[in-house]
Amino acid sequence: MLLASESFTDGGPIPARCGLAVPSDPGPVSLSENRSPHLRWAEVPAGTRSFVITCIDRDCPSAPDDVNQSDRLVPADLPRVDFVHWLLADVPADTTEFHEGEHSVEVTPHGKPADGARVGVHGMNDYTMWFADDPDMAGTWCGYDGPAPPWNESILHRYTFTVSALDVESLGLEPGFARDALDAAMEGRVLASASIMGTYATNPDLE
Repeated sequence: MLLASESFTDGGPIPARCGLAVPSDPGPVSLSENRSPHLRWAEVPAGTRSFVITCIDRDCPSAPDDVNQSDRLVPADLPRVDFVHWLLADVPADTTEFHEGEHSVEVTPHGKPADGARVGVHGMNDYTMWFADDPDMAGTWCGYDGPAPPWNESILHRYTFTVSALDVESLGLEPGFARDALDAAMEGRVLASASIMGTYATNPDLE
């Protein structure tokens, strides 16, 4: 399979309009447009009955101690973990393109509804955890929500978008499903997949 985007090039920067946060003055950050990026995929294998779309940040700090602290940077050598930005299952087999903004056009306080996907079934992203203690933002965050890495980060974050072709029309997941449920349901069902990666920073020194 092949995957491409008109919003960013593979290995290049994701535009600020597709982020959840952006550097600001006065800062350190403000909310951005949070537009889901354009995606187009091709060379789909025979027997494909649906697609799964994911976006994962592979560079999330594994400990919160230094995150968004004005007197220090998040250390580059800190172990990193995954942060889920988008899970979308049961995309119809005749769909091979999403236009920019098709799945998100703004930041939705408390998260987009679990049953709000234009096509397919949206899962829960990790802003559910990140905003859990913020009364203005707390809720179950579903669908696409873009990059907002720490504004005192010392490394660029890498965001991997993946499209997987499956041999089943539906994975039978309820709206708001978690990543582990998706991984379990996809086991043995993937015919092929393709990925592209974009980078993002809210620390102006890394832009």
